[in-house]
Amino acid sequence: MTTDKTNAADKLLELHVKHELASLKGAKLRKFLKQEVDEILELAGTVTLNRVASEDRVMETIQRVVMDMSLDAGIPGLAGDMATEVLNAPVQASTALGDVLTREQASGFVEEMLELRHQRERMISEIMAHPVYQELVSNVVYQGIVNYLYEDNLITKSVPGVGSMMKFGKRMANKAVPGLDETFERRLKAWLSDSLPGIISRSEQFLQRAISDDEVRDTIMAAWAAMEDRTLAELQDGLGDVELQAFVVLGYEFWLQFRKTDYFAGCAQAVVAHLFVKYGDRPLTDLLSDLGVTRDIIMAELDAWAVPVIDVLREEGYVEALVRRRLSAFYNSAAARKILARAS
Repeated sequence: MTTDKTNAADKLLELHVKHELASLKGAKLRKFLKQEVDEILELAGTVTLNRVASEDRVMETIQRVVMDMSLDAGIPGLAGDMATEVLNAPVQASTALGDVLTREQASGFVEEMLELRHQRERMISEIMAHPVYQELVSNVVYQGIVNYLYEDNLITKSVPGVGSMMKFGKRMANKAVPGLDETFERRLKAWLSDSLPGIISRSEQFLQRAISDDEVRDTIMAAWAAMEDRTLAELQDGLGDVELQAFVVLGYEFWLQFRKTDYFAGCAQAVVAHLFVKYGDRPLTDLLSDLGVTRDIIMAELDAWAVPVIDVLREEGYVEALVRRRLSAFYNSAAARKILARAS
């Protein structure tokens, strides 16, 4: 009796395995996937986001997968290699900048940038207040005054010999009164130091008036007109493979540090919180619809990936082994044998 039950269980297992394998192939597999997609989407029309996930669970996933996951050291090298291949691809030499970014799009970016007038004015003020810029202005004004006094003023240009006489007189005065040059320079720079705030203030006022929306627009679009017909390879001239890989490594190291900052965590928390405020009590189909995920898109990706991958797994014997693992435990169970015994 035990042998009969075992044989019956084995026969049913084999029949069930063949049935499942036949249904996971060709038109039957696609029909199965289509039916399941329809069922899931119908269910998604009634199930809310809060039922399948929570804000805390999503944040925990971001913490594990994005912020804490150890990334292999080979990633920056691989990324650098890929970036180099992209940089050296033949398409770079046959694609103009205008083919990637149209004039209308560039103009749109400029118009949006012009809306940031307050930020532009603040940036000009901060540049003007920077010590390096102030030192630059001081040196430029000083050199301009010195050059004017000894070389470029109206008198030295109009009266022959005056420029040479002034330089000669300057040399003789320095011999007669050593350190005269240093004294003049020190007093001139002291005067510049006192006058610099007013010079900077007037310069800022001038720039704020001069850098108008029209000026910025015309300047950027003129630069765009000069570049839009140039190929991407021409625009990348001078950026070698070594430099590109160095930038990739720097970007990768920045990301490793940035993802662990409180700022990144705060941004992620704000996004996730808003997601659940907006969609938490609404059906999942609302979220999918706003993301542009439709039934046709899902089926297209299943046709492109699921069906071919399952075909490969079936050819390699994995699908059959999986089905056997799932079913054999049932057919060898005491409950199944008990039912088979009653049937016999």
